[in-house]
Amino acid sequence: MNTLAPPAGGGLYAITNGPRPDLLDVVSQALAGGARWLQYLDEEPGDARRHGEAMAIQQLCRSRNVPLIIHQDLDLAETVGAAGVHLAYSVDGIRAARARLGPAAIVGAACRDSLENARAAAQAGANYVSFGAMFASPTKPLATIAPIDLLRQSAALGVTRVAIGGITPDNAALLIEAGADYVASISSLFGAADVQHAAQRFAQLFSQSSH
Repeated sequence: MNTLAPPAGGGLYAITNGPRPDLLDVVSQALAGGARWLQYLDEEPGDARRHGEAMAIQQLCRSRNVPLIIHQDLDLAETVGAAGVHLAYSVDGIRAARARLGPAAIVGAACRDSLENARAAAQAGANYVSFGAMFASPTKPLATIAPIDLLRQSAALGVTRVAIGGITPDNAALLIEAGADYVASISSLFGAADVQHAAQRFAQLFSQSSH
């Protein structure tokens, strides 16, 4: 496994929206724009394609010293030497990922709108918890909206906090000020006409924040 430590100071957590033919190009743009973590999310069939893309993205991430996190797929994460995995909330799943990928891996858990789940995830060995959707999300339009105050309430858990869902450069500052270490973006980043510029707008919010 790649043993990159999570970058200090937080920032943009870019999440891919493939399959798409220009995937490597837009990932390069996101990294050039200042993304600090990158998650490969692709749930479409095609193991060979996904493996090839993840390997290529891993090389791009290494060139920028950015951790690559794989959505759900432990096999793929292990095969390509990714920095870690992002999982649906499950204490057993978190423990299994930690046992398999080792102590240096980044293991994240999607806790939606539950502080209780976030607490259990942290105790089970997650490095980070994500809350969301924070706003109405074009990616998951039926997702429950999580209260922004969860970011404040989770400060004592001792893990990195990621906000996700409907986040744009225009509303992300609210989440950063509430305690989000990272803001995750899919649509407003990889759906932008200029991905690098969109990433820069997110990154600038962290340089301007006192958080």
